[in-house]
Amino acid sequence: MTVDRFIAYITTEKRYSPNTLKAYKRDLELFTMYLNKEFELDKPENASQEMIRSWVVYMMDEGMSGKSVNRKISTLSSYYNYLVRMSVLDSNPARHIAYVKTSHRLPNYFNEEQLGAFLDNNSGVEDFNKVRNILVIELLYSTGMRRSELISLTISSIDFSENTIKVLGKRNKQRIIPLSQKMIDSISKYIDYKEKYFGTNNDFLIVTDKGEQAYPKLIYRIINKELSSLKGGVVSPHVLRHSFATHMLNNGADLNHIKEILGHANLTATQIYTHNTIEKLKKVYSEAHPRAKLNKGG
Repeated sequence: MTVDRFIAYITTEKRYSPNTLKAYKRDLELFTMYLNKEFELDKPENASQEMIRSWVVYMMDEGMSGKSVNRKISTLSSYYNYLVRMSVLDSNPARHIAYVKTSHRLPNYFNEEQLGAFLDNNSGVEDFNKVRNILVIELLYSTGMRRSELISLTISSIDFSENTIKVLGKRNKQRIIPLSQKMIDSISKYIDYKEKYFGTNNDFLIVTDKGEQAYPKLIYRIINKELSSLKGGVVSPHVLRHSFATHMLNNGADLNHIKEILGHANLTATQIYTHNTIEKLKKVYSEAHPRAKLNKGG
């Protein structure tokens, strides 16, 4: 395994300290776990630049400090440089990954109109699997919740009278997220199908084809089956969380409100989305500022 060979190299050839070796090994283990969870990829040497960038954004989204994220970028850079020297790779996929103090770049998010059209076109599906799959996409996009939060949702966590859903987030912190009436209707339709096929014994909202609690790779497969054609490639469920935050911000939502819905501990993680609004700000400026309007049409 290339990771083991790399660790052996920096142990014997570079003679890094025990603490540094431990940190490098842990960083690569975490990266490998992320690749497996989000992209079903077992070998980090096969990771693309976009997968690495996605990991960086994920760590920022989880509230990790810039210093820790930058160290992990450095670890990956050293690892891939080693693979290039060993002729395992032709180039280093981490070479253009910016450190977070310089740039908080996001992976691609879905086009708002395109994703909206997809959901509208699939609103009338009647097959259980399809109803469940579309609900998974609707929930992730409409609430910005994490995949792990979606999996742990129960029917009893939904307040149908108040149009809200209670989510159990990181460090067992609960938050309440508002739902549209359309989202409530979609959930109700799905529950009818679920109870028809599997009864009422299982309170978990999202279930497998056999009526059991959903698991991470099932959600990954659902997202890719339904949405990969929109992006032309592999799609991580986390992209729907990014799409939620970006579209909310672009449509005028307050950053603090987005922070609360996403369950971020502080604004630092949420602020990675603000770069996406620059073009919108330019448009607003050109349409609203009196001096900008004077310059139109020469």
